[in-house]
Amino acid sequence: MEIKGKVALVTGGAVRVGRAITLMLAAAGAHVAINYNASAAGAEQTAATARELGVEAMIVQANVADLAGVQRMTDAVLARFGGVDIIVNSASDFGQIDFPTNDLATWQRVTRVSIDGTFYVCNTLAPSMLARGGGVIVNVIDLSAWRPWRRFTAHAVGKAGMLALTRQMALELAPTIRVNAVAPGPVLPPDNHRPEEAERVAQLTLLKRWGQPEDVAGAVRYLIEAEYATGSVVVVDGGEHLL
Repeated sequence: MEIKGKVALVTGGAVRVGRAITLMLAAAGAHVAINYNASAAGAEQTAATARELGVEAMIVQANVADLAGVQRMTDAVLARFGGVDIIVNSASDFGQIDFPTNDLATWQRVTRVSIDGTFYVCNTLAPSMLARGGGVIVNVIDLSAWRPWRRFTAHAVGKAGMLALTRQMALELAPTIRVNAVAPGPVLPPDNHRPEEAERVAQLTLLKRWGQPEDVAGAVRYLIEAEYATGSVVVVDGGEHLL
């Protein structure tokens, strides 16, 4: 798909990797709808930067785990742009739990963002994409979909669910809409990462370094533009999965 002139929705598109994806799309000429849950200031800043690139940008608050909120977001985006051509599901929750656990609230919050959120967003917006004659969906997962991470049970199950949804939606929506996923490795340290911890993680990759959010954005762009790719996953992890 040619990105220029298209309309893209990025969930979690205000900050971190989601921001890089949003700005990649804007730089390529797409008008962007930036979804955020709590990062209002970040969303405003990202939208302002996108507008400086010469495209239209709107921000829309919604917890993607809430169906009513997703429907309101869909209504707002459709009212502004008339439809979408690109969806990037980047919203995520990295809440940790022990197992067994009594923290069912975290389990439900994390899995609902990844699984229910991805389903709700695509289910409400896919009809407009079909009506426009085509579109592309890219889901942002990570290596936990295949490899267990201690204390990340909810997150890993959520990302595995997104991977299953990627494949199922690719099947159900073909040939009109293509659906793919990108699986980043370490591309942006958490704010509380100590330097020694960041270096330890870097050594777990073949390239012995962290990537950048723009590396993930580049893979998303490839999957949008690659007309013969659907049901596929592009891993962007510096070779971490081989160690």
